[in-house]
Amino acid sequence: MLEVQGVFKRYATAQGPLAVLQGVDLQLAPGSSLALMGESGSGKSTLLHLIAGLDKVDQGSIRLGEQRLEHMSEGQRARWRRTEIGLVFQQFNLIGSLRVEDNLAFQARLAGRHDPAWHGQLVERLGLGDVLGRYPEQLSGGQQQRVALGRALASRPRLLLADEPTGSLDEHASEQVLDLLLELLEDSPTSLLMVTHSPRVAARLARKVLLQHGRLVDAGAPQ
Repeated sequence: MLEVQGVFKRYATAQGPLAVLQGVDLQLAPGSSLALMGESGSGKSTLLHLIAGLDKVDQGSIRLGEQRLEHMSEGQRARWRRTEIGLVFQQFNLIGSLRVEDNLAFQARLAGRHDPAWHGQLVERLGLGDVLGRYPEQLSGGQQQRVALGRALASRPRLLLADEPTGSLDEHASEQVLDLLLELLEDSPTSLLMVTHSPRVAARLARKVLLQHGRLVDAGAPQ
């Protein structure tokens, strides 16, 4: 269970403190999916970065199971990202000097969880068998995003955080990547928290929330 309680985050600006998150509460059960929506600049990516341990809350708590981020050192948060969290962004963030095979295994090896059998399943189900020897620059956008998705899932994280993961793809490639993601999550205890501007994408997830004025509004199950 991911539990976010009373989270506040402010940033210093020339005009004074800017309150981005103002008491955010959120719960996400194991194996469930949630779309996080809101206007540009509403703090969606900020919330994901806090949950990933890339930044620290000013007030409140973030807990995954028995682990609480606000009590962690920088090194502990880095380990948290390696072992508990999978990250997928609109920018694929693949390592250009590594072939597809090694990009896929990179996160799992860092976490000490490389499983050749699971790796092979990911390669097959993501349709990457013919491109394992290529470098990222030799792939299409849809192929690169499938590699990024496989890398994030290779370590079997408890939580997958996705920030507009299909935002840079055309509609056909976007649907393909989303289909694959939801199919893979069906066979996994991994929970999914996805930032998206797209009502079409949000409708594919189990529930959606809106971030408005620094707080979350539960929009229920998509219709």
